[in-house]
Formats: sequence, structure tokens, C-alpha cells
Amino acid sequence: MCGRYTVSTPPEILADLFELAQIPLFPPRFNVAPTQEAPIVRVLAPGEPRRLDLVRWGLIPTWAKEAAIGNRMINARADGVAEKPAFRSSFKKKRCLVVADGFYEWKKEGAAKQPYWIHRRDRQPFAFAGLWSSWKDPEKGEWLDTFTILTTDANETVRPIHDRMPVILDREEYRLWLDPEVEDTARLQELLVPAPAVDLAAIPVSRAVNSPAHESSDCIAPLTAE
Repeated sequence: MCGRYTVSTPPEILADLFELAQIPLFPPRFNVAPTQEAPIVRVLAPGEPRRLDLVRWGLIPTWAKEAAIGNRMINARADGVAEKPAFRSSFKKKRCLVVADGFYEWKKEGAAKQPYWIHRRDRQPFAFAGLWSSWKDPEKGEWLDTFTILTTDANETVRPIHDRMPVILDREEYRLWLDPEVEDTARLQELLVPAPAVDLAAIPVSRAVNSPAHESSDCIAPLTAE
């Protein structure tokens, strides 16, 4: 799964990677947690340009009666998104890129769990495959956009730490994934595979990341001593 991640790359670099005409300013994030707002890239309608929006993490299906269900839908297994009621509509029409430059996973070591920061070896930003949805609060009448991150089997780099990992898309796959007119689920499913293990590195980091309140760059510093 993916329960925490980082997005600390300067906005101008993200604008180039995701081919954005404009990009909002947001602070570097070193410990993004569920229910928080985070940047995603999406195309709202055929022919429209890509846009970057800050959206709440934890997908709330359109049919949900309350927002709390989103707390359990921060991830979606890639092998089930085409059929599961919570995700199948978004998989067809509301796909997004979740902006990131690393993610955390925890490895059980004795009675404790050691966090690792997993990132590209070249330290470049990337995108998780994501889905988004718009939900109307039945009590307030307000609309809320939310997203989830798709996961797949872990590659050789991540597997010693956890058996699942987020789907990381290649840059050349962005156009297809974002196109709202593409509804060929078999074609889209082909993209949802583990990233090449050689591209990623995993380093142990401080257990301070266990707390969402800890957001400094110390979160990604290689562990020396606790």
C-alpha cells in the first residue's frame, strides 16, 4: 500500500514534467498523510489542458453517505479497479496523476517497524497512477474532490520492505492515462505494473515520520542513529 509520501520538488520543475501552463504555489511536503490535500494533475474534459489541483487524499465514492468512507480508500488495488463499485466509474473517466518524489513504507524489524523512504535513484519527481471523484455532502450540499492511489505488486527493491507498492507511471504514459475519452480498460490495465526496480532506491529514515505532524526535510534524511 502507500500511506505516506513526499512531494518537495520545486513547482517550476513540476510544470515542465507535467506540461502545465500554470501551477499553484504550495509548500514542499515531506510527509503527506491521508485526508490531507495534495497536488494531482488531471484533465477535466476532452480537449482541455492539464491542470494541477490540491485535492483531498482518500476517495469518497459518489454514492457514499458520509465522508468518513474516504479514510479507508486511500489506495485501490490495480487488479480490481475496473470492477469495484467504488472505483470503476473513476477508472473510466476520472484518472489523475498524483504528484510525488518519494513514498514511505514500513518494514517489520522485531517488535518495531522501520520506515524507509523510497525514491528514484536520480531524485527526479514522478507520478503515481491515481483516480479522483467528486462527492456532494448530503448535509452541507457542498462538493468535495478526492483521490486515491493505485497499487500493484512490489518490485525487487520494495519487496523486502512490503509486498505492495504504488503504480508509478512513465512520462510517455501520462497522455493516455489522463485522456478522459479513453475507456479501454484492458489497455489502461496494461499500464498498472511495478516500476523497474533498478530505477528506485530505499533508505531507512527516522521514525519521526510516523507522526503526520512531522513535516520537515529531516523526514527523508538517511538514518544514522535514533
